[in-house]
Amino acid sequence: MRLVLTGVTGVAGLAAYRAALVDPAIDGVTLLTRRPVPSWAKLPPQAVAKTTTILHQDFKSYPADLAQQLAEHDGLVWALGKSSVGMSEEQYTELTYNYTMSAAKALKEAGAGSEEKPFRFVYVSGEHADPTGESRQAWARVKGRVERELPELFQGTHMKAYVLRPGYFFPSKAYPEDRQNQRSLTLRIADAVLGPVLATLMPQGVIPTEELGRFMIELAKGRYPDQQLFRNAEMRKLVKEL
Repeated sequence: MRLVLTGVTGVAGLAAYRAALVDPAIDGVTLLTRRPVPSWAKLPPQAVAKTTTILHQDFKSYPADLAQQLAEHDGLVWALGKSSVGMSEEQYTELTYNYTMSAAKALKEAGAGSEEKPFRFVYVSGEHADPTGESRQAWARVKGRVERELPELFQGTHMKAYVLRPGYFFPSKAYPEDRQNQRSLTLRIADAVLGPVLATLMPQGVIPTEELGRFMIELAKGRYPDQQLFRNAEMRKLVKEL
């Protein structure tokens, strides 16, 4: 089984990459990324043998040969994105909606999947995303729009959309290099103070990065094929049952 991963330089994407590398069911991982995985990121020894990296700069455009190459995989984890803080709604829409839907349309046009083996498109959304478009928060409306339109786009194809809504997560303490490079000093201090509080008072609203990474890969492999949306609390429960 071969998977495409995006957003691998970010927290969620890197967690998915590590989970895929140690999963014996995954034969190969293709990273679709603007820049290579940074040298500070510690990876399992399987990385060299399992990984193909495609450096791609325009996430709204996919030449036919690239789209066909991606469509020959079994699934994709779309973890590309970042916080909406400091971004206008237009900028956030470009990154979160336009990039995602452009890739999905390119895969659809390339004929991804088959009747026997549907192509699984795993989309990392966020807790409180709003598919109705009524939220006062721009990020929730934009993420919700993707949640609504991805399944509609795949109707009548051999592609299936799966949506994850993780709650709060932070670079793992198991990888101090991640914390140092993926989060500012201010955010690291905030997590040291608020992280334990959230974990104690709102445990169902928090998810360890390793659990999130594993769950993304399990979905991409085809586990839970008949369910489309997974909230944070349910993801945590299901991961513990694996």
